[in-house]
Amino acid sequence: MTPERPVRVLLADDHPVYRLGLRALLQSLGGFEVVGEATDGAEAVTVALETRPDVVVMDLQMPGMSGIEATRRITERRPDIAVLVLTYSDEDQSVLDAVLAGARGYVLKEAGTENILRAIQDVASGEMILGPSVARKVQKLLTSGPPETPRPFPELTDRELEILVLMAQGLNNSAIALRIGVGDKRVRNCISDIYGKLQVPDRAAAIIKAREAGVVDTTADGA
Repeated sequence: MTPERPVRVLLADDHPVYRLGLRALLQSLGGFEVVGEATDGAEAVTVALETRPDVVVMDLQMPGMSGIEATRRITERRPDIAVLVLTYSDEDQSVLDAVLAGARGYVLKEAGTENILRAIQDVASGEMILGPSVARKVQKLLTSGPPETPRPFPELTDRELEILVLMAQGLNNSAIALRIGVGDKRVRNCISDIYGKLQVPDRAAAIIKAREAGVVDTTADGA
């Protein structure tokens, strides 16, 4: 992109007042050209692929397809198009999802006109732009390691979950009792409690639910 050519911008935001206000601002300044508008994520993808702007200014919370999914689809098809997320939300998961979807920038609407305009110019030039508070969140998320995997069936006790896993592995009650070192009656009582908590009628249904939740490797027993 040469200095003589204006930055070609697509505005994707379902709030007409904000979108029209930003359009008027960009058109009143030198160096920007608004090539299109979109009111939802699906429309943003379509218009972006048709107009091939330098920058898509993308809101996250839109009806239908979200800004996150729209960002992913645009950057997969046209990695040369820079997506700048411009939103009110600075929730950790939103920030991380946007960056992982391919957004080249993430700025809050409250950042102010000057910062937003500079961010549009910078991402068009190939830079990665994050507002100060957003940058801190990304750094925290990237250095904290992967999130812990949620424990399956939190309504079950540790013992009940252990028994459910053994059931899903194909062990009968006697084999389960021997494996965990308790009596058959204790195993039967636990299994009855498992049925109640999982709201299933029988052993087969409990096993299906366990396997669907991924609590046991079905390839290990040939299932």
